[in-house]
Amino acid sequence: MSSQQNLQGGKAFGVLKAQQEEVLDSLNKEFLDDPKYSTDEDLPEKLEAFKKKYMEFDLNGEGDIDIMALKRMLEKLGAAKTHLELKKMITEVTGGLGETIGYRDFVRMMLGKRSAIFKLILMYEDKAKEKEEKPAGPPAKRAIADLP
Repeated sequence: MSSQQNLQGGKAFGVLKAQQEEVLDSLNKEFLDDPKYSTDEDLPEKLEAFKKKYMEFDLNGEGDIDIMALKRMLEKLGAAKTHLELKKMITEVTGGLGETIGYRDFVRMMLGKRSAIFKLILMYEDKAKEKEEKPAGPPAKRAIADLP
């Protein structure tokens, strides 16, 4: 029995996420060392942002984004898709080689020049977050006379 199996619930998930982050950091290093991407502006910052986003999408912490994680993510963004559309999106990102989206495929797609659905998703998600930002601080004091 491995030490990870002895851990319960959230603690096990935390260990899993920490291990996943280490793996993604090492993959990010491969991209940083790859001359093909050396001309990309702000590459370290982009890779860090991609890592965070990928870990958010990888709901089960298994190191890839499966069709159910993609489905839940799109539903959360208000852009529900059919099973066939989801399969097509995964095929677009993986080049038809897999049923899940691995981190390398995810980063290649994000750094690539082709317009992929994920780029649109991330753009919409950022816009949705901007709308959610509410004014800081307590609401302004109002007198009874201000009521309609």
